[in-house]
Amino acid sequence: MSQMFNTGVRWTTQDVELFAENEGTRYEIVDGELFMTRAPHFKHQQTCGKIFRQLDVWSESTGSGEAVINPGVLFSESDNVIPDVVWATKETLALTLDEAGHLTGAPDLVVEVLSASNEDQRRDKEAKLKLYSTRGVKEYWIADWRSRKLEVYRREQSQLNLLATLFSSDNISSPLFPGFSCTVNQFFPV
Repeated sequence: MSQMFNTGVRWTTQDVELFAENEGTRYEIVDGELFMTRAPHFKHQQTCGKIFRQLDVWSESTGSGEAVINPGVLFSESDNVIPDVVWATKETLALTLDEAGHLTGAPDLVVEVLSASNEDQRRDKEAKLKLYSTRGVKEYWIADWRSRKLEVYRREQSQLNLLATLFSSDNISSPLFPGFSCTVNQFFPV
């Protein structure tokens, strides 16, 4: 469940740091707009884990990069997000990982798992798509565990464009992951 604070104020990372610690609450800022998210559905988390596992197994076998669940990505003071899963090459990590353990630039792949609310879906399909597109993410996957589908956006001519909508029995592969392939069904809980 997500709540948006649209008060005409442009929020920054420094503003959020002043909030009291609130266990189970995530704050994200996209283009100065503040989003507060509570802990997601159990199957949402299972989907994150399954996508991570597939990417992690491939990454360990190739040594090409790292997959991470819920990393902090600090593009700027007014663009501070916590994607569900990211993957980055070792080179990208060397350039973008700061001393506090946050990415300060675009990972190669970002994955968001949809929550039920219209506000959450708008954030992932519009605000975050625009953010990831302008910041240089090479590929963006939007996973919907309820309908068991995956939207794949790939960078073409300097922006992320919808390449395919894949369903349970479809195979997912990517030029980011040579030799990687699995059915979309492997990303979702039973």
